[in-house]
Amino acid sequence: MQIQETKFKVLIKPNSKKNEIMGFDLSKKAYIIHIKEPAEDNKANKELIRFLSKELGEKVAIKSGLRSKEKILEVKFK
Repeated sequence: MQIQETKFKVLIKPNSKKNEIMGFDLSKKAYIIHIKEPAEDNKANKELIRFLSKELGEKVAIKSGLRSKEKILEVKFK
């Protein structure tokens, strides 16, 4: 699955076996993403940014939801 929007919503599941984009939740209009890091000390957020930046080939930033499993992200094109 490829993300193509510049701003999008994600639902993250920390403590997963591996980092992966699992699909899209139509009811919440959000991508479901599994992250292997725990949701403590900002580890899951950092891993989410690192993972998506690598997957998309662009810099990604969290716009809202730093302490939530539901986040709004923005792609920063070069």
